[in-house]
Amino acid sequence: MLTMSRVPITKEGEISIKEKLSNLKFVERPQISQAIAEARAHGDLKENAEYHAAKELQGLVEAKINEMESTLANAQVIDVREIPETGRVIFGSTIKVYDVNNDNEVVYKIVGNLESDPENGHISIDTPIAKGLVGKFVDDEIKIQTPSGDLLYEILEVKHI
Repeated sequence: MLTMSRVPITKEGEISIKEKLSNLKFVERPQISQAIAEARAHGDLKENAEYHAAKELQGLVEAKINEMESTLANAQVIDVREIPETGRVIFGSTIKVYDVNNDNEVVYKIVGNLESDPENGHISIDTPIAKGLVGKFVDDEIKIQTPSGDLLYEILEVKHI
């Protein structure tokens, strides 16, 4: 028997995913069903673009609902604020690093896959950067290999916020 491993997720991520899931199930799903019913009423389905578009959208929404429900069912919710700060990078922590290559500071929060939002500094635990940071401490200098080249970071701050 195949058992799924627990998927780490932050407390904020759990709340956000539940809100998105609720919207998909109780707002978007009924709207799509309505669109399908209206398109069906137009007659011949073979050449009905609205019907096919609505059916395709329905499939995408159902897949997203299934992914979110599966993630929540297998989630290990971690509220990093309940874990004492030690200066060590762990899942859920917010890390300020000095990027030696680009001479600037960058802030990352290490989160689960479904809550990843790189443009806002939320990086998945499965990314090379997160893997390179986890377990390290404030003042550590680290080199992280990424597909786009090596990153040289100095960890300035680790917060549980």
